Amino acid sequence: VKSKQFPKQFKWGVTISSYQNEGAYNSHGKGPSIWDTFTHKTSFKKGNGNTATDFYSNYKADIAHVKALNLDCFRFSLSWSRIFPLGVGDVNAEGVKFYHDVIDYALELGIEPWVTLYHWDLPQALQDQGGWTNRNILHWFETYVEFCTKEYGLKVKTWIILNEPMSFVGLGYYMGMHAPGKKGVSNFLPAAHHAALCQSLGGRIVRKNVEKASIGTTFSCSYVRPFNRRVIHKHAAVRVDALLNRFFLEPALGMGYPTDAFAGLNFMSKYMKPGDEELLPFDFDFIGVQYYFKVVAKFSLLPPILFATEVPAEKRDVKINAMNLEIYPKGLYKMLEKFNAYPQIKSIYITESGVCFEDELIDGKVNDKNRINYFKKTFKYTLKAIENNMPIKGYFIWTLVDNFEWAEGIKPRFGIIHNDFSTQKRTIKKSGLWLKRFLSKRNNKI
Repeated sequence: VKSKQFPKQFKWGVTISSYQNEGAYNSHGKGPSIWDTFTHKTSFKKGNGNTATDFYSNYKADIAHVKALNLDCFRFSLSWSRIFPLGVGDVNAEGVKFYHDVIDYALELGIEPWVTLYHWDLPQALQDQGGWTNRNILHWFETYVEFCTKEYGLKVKTWIILNEPMSFVGLGYYMGMHAPGKKGVSNFLPAAHHAALCQSLGGRIVRKNVEKASIGTTFSCSYVRPFNRRVIHKHAAVRVDALLNRFFLEPALGMGYPTDAFAGLNFMSKYMKPGDEELLPFDFDFIGVQYYFKVVAKFSLLPPILFATEVPAEKRDVKINAMNLEIYPKGLYKMLEKFNAYPQIKSIYITESGVCFEDELIDGKVNDKNRINYFKKTFKYTLKAIENNMPIKGYFIWTLVDNFEWAEGIKPRFGIIHNDFSTQKRTIKKSGLWLKRFLSKRNNKI
């Protein structure tokens, strides 16, 4: 695959997030987020994002790398508690200025800034009042989005409302593996419904406040296959697919929750208020697809309601990444096909795609040929989707610099730039140099 085979307007970008990169966790006026609290618990052994990649100090060098690698777009998220230390109320002027500086520097270098409003780091002050399980979050989120869109809307034209709602709700409010570490259906269902409402609410606010905005939201998705051909496993795979791939997408498209495939979602009705059905949909300009791995599902009595479980990748004799998840590039094409089948979706961006290994710096170099192979395959499948008339408009790599990978700590490295966490020294990996050459040959190079 060659970059010049892609359409002229196709956007190549890279994605980072506030908690995973910024550092400066308790300085410059920032309030604590749920991830600060979660990673500071003595039971959490994988480090924290107190310093992370110190993007707060290094943003110019990092954005300069985006430019040097021939990328067009820089997607980053705003830390809610850096702007509103208590979630609502007083605004932190230093935090507001920081994001102006980031946006201005990207624009100065001819890089298009893409803002994600929420990438998992809820202000702790709001979590103290129930966080996503409290319906008041609709008001809190509205206040936050109103402020951000009015503050940055003249300079930023592409806005993403939520990053992977199923991830932060499922892992944070059902499995307890991510911040805020809550468990159980009674936390999961209200948090999920409020996130779905905020997704469309945020879209409406951006539409109102930002002229000529391009508005999207992003979904984690996994290619789901049944363990074998037995009907019991096929049905399990359908339920897992509804949970992982349809749950937040379909309400946004005006289809409601996918209760047809997963009857357990009928419990959502307990949290629906009159008028919610009209509030759930929003006409997004694009949908962001974020694909990393394949899931094999089989019938299981636990957990109840879902009656399905995942067959771990390491038990299936397949290629795995540093998080023990299956590396399956073809799954990206399968997911693009799946999303493209919804007539309501106008265009699709791959807003995150990447692979993690335990990359090592040897003699000043990182030879990550496995990552290059991954990109070659996913770029090939992306091009195939475009050639098959799917409206794929861009590809964003996860991620720029090795960062704090949530509950996994710093061991899995996703970056195209290596980071030495003790010195914050950046070294462009072989994959980054390959990408730079790949993109230098396209026909829309400015």
